[in-house]
Amino acid sequence: MTNEKTAKWRMKIKVFLLVFLLMSLGAVAIAAWANDEYYQARQDTIDEIEESGSSIESEHEIEFNVNEPEDDSLNALNLLLVGVDSDGGVARTDTIMIARYLPDEADIKLASIMRDTYVEIPGHGKNKINAAYAFGGLDLLRETIELNFDFDIQHYAQVDFDSFKRVVDTVSPEGIDIEVENRMFYEDRVEGLVIDFQPGTHTMDGSEALKYVRFRSDSENDFGRVRRQQELLSILQDEILSLSGVAKVPSLLGSVEPYIQTNLSNGKMMSYGRDFFLNGPEDIGTLTIPVEGSFTHEYYTHAGAVLEPDLNENNDALSSFLDPDTDQVTIHDDED
Repeated sequence: MTNEKTAKWRMKIKVFLLVFLLMSLGAVAIAAWANDEYYQARQDTIDEIEESGSSIESEHEIEFNVNEPEDDSLNALNLLLVGVDSDGGVARTDTIMIARYLPDEADIKLASIMRDTYVEIPGHGKNKINAAYAFGGLDLLRETIELNFDFDIQHYAQVDFDSFKRVVDTVSPEGIDIEVENRMFYEDRVEGLVIDFQPGTHTMDGSEALKYVRFRSDSENDFGRVRRQQELLSILQDEILSLSGVAKVPSLLGSVEPYIQTNLSNGKMMSYGRDFFLNGPEDIGTLTIPVEGSFTHEYYTHAGAVLEPDLNENNDALSSFLDPDTDQVTIHDDED
């Protein structure tokens, strides 16, 4: 090799090493910035919680008696997502969702289960599905879902509703635009809660958005609330996946982490999160259980007004929605 060729080759190596070094330093700087943003936001949330004297701990000791797969690769993730309101020291679950994430297909689906769905609760007979959480926490709720809907769940995320307000305020500090279709009004003088939205476009901060998704005092009742929850999740997904939204992810995660209890390891959360932001889905598929036309309105003294579902029809719908490649559906007896 001539001296001229040798010099050019050495120059290429130097340029390559310089570029590699700059990229490495950039990655380290970004990681350090993200780490600082995360821990600062997390500490701010913890300080606020301690100053307010409130508690976000569930009244139940969380257990989830399942075997964790040894394979750490990104396979299908089945997640029981529960939204709780711990006001007054008593944890109540108003939101029950089954989330299914398929990284290879960049697909996310959310099946919302109406809290008044009348089902068999292991060891407690029939009752509303949200009673399972009151009786035995997340583990009994998981068992109830698996018994009635034949769908295995290995992971959970229990989220306090205060975290929802923080997500909105962190992702979109100037608020998010929501189209209110009909007048929404509710007042609880005991709790000092007032929900009052006129029809039209509203720019809502976190507190207002939380009122919007929890409203149920109209003809739609819980069905309207579930629809609004799904609507807001889609809006927030678009905000987070935007360029400015992604830049806020470290502070977003840090600010809501103290409000979340989950059995997903930190490694898996980071892996799924990284995959989501690099190869996220365009839309979130949604389903509401019981599906339209598959239930009757009933009343029982011990449970009150309930939605009594046709489990065969709803199992078919849930199976086709969450796992369309399977044809296996367990047939339930119609006996009480």
